[in-house]
Amino acid sequence: MTYAPAAPAPALQGVPEPTAARLRRPRWRDPRLVTGVVVVALSVALGSWVVSAASRTVPVYVADGALTPGEPVTSASVRVADVRLGAGTARYLPADEALPADLVALRVVDDGELVPLTALGADAGVRSVAVPVATGLSDRIRPGAVVDLWFVPSPPAAAGEVDRPEPRTLAEQVVVEQVETAEGAIVVQGQVTLHVLVPADALPAVLTALSDTGTVAVVPVAGDVR
Repeated sequence: MTYAPAAPAPALQGVPEPTAARLRRPRWRDPRLVTGVVVVALSVALGSWVVSAASRTVPVYVADGALTPGEPVTSASVRVADVRLGAGTARYLPADEALPADLVALRVVDDGELVPLTALGADAGVRSVAVPVATGLSDRIRPGAVVDLWFVPSPPAAAGEVDRPEPRTLAEQVVVEQVETAEGAIVVQGQVTLHVLVPADALPAVLTALSDTGTVAVVPVAGDVR
């Protein structure tokens, strides 16, 4: 018994035959392609800028030794250092231009510290005074230390006198500018001359005490860690 092949089903009237979808090559005028290229370019540019900004250095001045109030700030008292500061650069003394004339320190700037603009000015209102000290000094007495100056009167000449003047304060919170020792002297034992920065209003009392019969004692301020 033989079978004849089935006849194909008749096509439906009005229904289009399906066609295979073809991948179209993107064109430069395609908005999606243009947007992707722009995003990639911006990302590369931004990354390059960040790396370049992070590695960029600027020259600023650094204290070459402790700067004390009233001390002139010159090329001999500072040195140049290249640092990465970013937005904080404007807070420090730039080294890409000449130092202003008559520039002085208004507060202590420690050795090796970046010199902030807020620590500089034209007049600190203090005067340097040499104070000889014959007694032992604390090892905390060094340039930049904050001390009080006291006057200790000499004992009465007559043995029967009992009314001995009490020590009195000459100046408070003054800064040690320089510690000058005699040749071969040890700071804590030998003769020492301190150069201290005395405010102008306390200057008469300090100078009077230096010429009086007695001694000037230098007392470190508690809590000062300079």
